Amino acid sequence: MKKLIFLIFFSVLLTPAQTQAQVNDEKTGAWYMYFWNTTLNQSKFGLQGDVQYRNWNLIGDLEQLLLRGGITYSPENANIKFTAGYAHITTGTYGDSKNTFPESRIYQEALLPQKLSDRFHLIHRFRYEQRWVESQDFRTRFRYNLFLNIPINQPNLNRNALYLAFYNELFINGERKIGDGRNVQIFDRNRFYSGVGYGITDALRVQVGFMEQTTDTNSKGQLQLSLHHTL
Repeated sequence: MKKLIFLIFFSVLLTPAQTQAQVNDEKTGAWYMYFWNTTLNQSKFGLQGDVQYRNWNLIGDLEQLLLRGGITYSPENANIKFTAGYAHITTGTYGDSKNTFPESRIYQEALLPQKLSDRFHLIHRFRYEQRWVESQDFRTRFRYNLFLNIPINQPNLNRNALYLAFYNELFINGERKIGDGRNVQIFDRNRFYSGVGYGITDALRVQVGFMEQTTDTNSKGQLQLSLHHTL
């Protein structure tokens, strides 16, 4: 079974890499990510965060380095989790240029898990962001993400679970004017992802898949490799 799982992982890993024949910013990129969360002394409060190293190509051409963390609150007798947090993003320039520019971001979100059956695990995520991007006016953005995990060999996502993973996230800009006569569209971007995951332990899962990010000007494919850790 383990040999089969790793064969599936490496097959998915290699498939998008072969699509690199595209040019410029349409070249297949790669995001390497670590997500973590923990509860503070079995209370209603907790912490969560993620580190994401995003590349314009498979590795080496920095697209973004994202560092994010927040405080969570889960009300008693309510199937919802609230988060307030901060993110710092360093964005690189496509190609040989090493120029970067920073962004600071405050965000608030609500996470609502839902089970349609023993095999369909849904999560709705609503996120509101306040953004300070270098050389731009203050901006806000609304995001909605629908996650779907489907276990294959057992009804849960615990240790030894092999599962399919999907998500679709829509981004909407709060403002169109960003300074110096520049405008953006209300629609910011959409991300659609499909992949496969495996439960290494009850608290640690690994996923590999492919995400297509669409903006009002282009569409770009991204390999994604991620770890999901409950501390």
